[in-house]
Amino acid sequence: MEYIALGKTKLLVSKTAFGAMSLDCSEIESFGEKAEETVAAMVRQAYDGGINFFDVSRSKPVCEKRLGAALHGIRQNVVLATKTAAQTASEMRNDIQESLTALNTDVIDLYQFDSLSIIPQKDGPDGLYNEMLRLKDKGSIRHIGYSTDSYELATQAIECGFYDVVQFPFNMLTDKTCHELVELCDKTETGCLASQPLCGGLVSNIPLAYGFFTQFENVIPLWGVHTQDELHQILYFTDHPPKIDEQFKEEVAVERDRFN
Repeated sequence: MEYIALGKTKLLVSKTAFGAMSLDCSEIESFGEKAEETVAAMVRQAYDGGINFFDVSRSKPVCEKRLGAALHGIRQNVVLATKTAAQTASEMRNDIQESLTALNTDVIDLYQFDSLSIIPQKDGPDGLYNEMLRLKDKGSIRHIGYSTDSYELATQAIECGFYDVVQFPFNMLTDKTCHELVELCDKTETGCLASQPLCGGLVSNIPLAYGFFTQFENVIPLWGVHTQDELHQILYFTDHPPKIDEQFKEEVAVERDRFN
């Protein structure tokens, strides 16, 4: 497993990350009463395979709770990230407390503001960013990030310099102008997290999807894992990355043409 510094945070994280937003998916729910046991097995499989970075969100309380339980005994060895979509400082205080409780931890390594409409600013009228600073001073969070599906907002969040890490959709099907965001993250030492590495399930070819990310040294894809078999494939390609040659590029082009 390859590890890189997460932007200016200097946290050393696995280049392959575990996106825990799917821990309530139909595949896992199909196990019924054994769903939590299945999640625990998947998280331990990821950890044993070298993954030390786990990302989730308060918008998925079941996923937070399952991830927190699954990390029992290894929490101190991993980097844990979650998100809030709070609209007020008081809502954020409530969100962080609920996240800490669900995740069975005293501190969130990376706390991300998740939005499609605003970017909290220092001393802003909404008080959201300043509340994050207060939580950091209190020791409830270690680093501040921003998450969005809007490339315009992602760009602004990177440029404003208030966020250690920015998360946005990035995969082999996204427009090539998105590569400029990756370059901007690298230039500003902003951690770059790629959500939707399989484009929300449109991409099923994991070797191609994984190979695409090997071309970007500073990008950490958040693989939303649904099954142990899917996780096994992802871990396999961390040790046996696809060769990036002309044939590989042609296959990626075919996939892009098929969806675009």
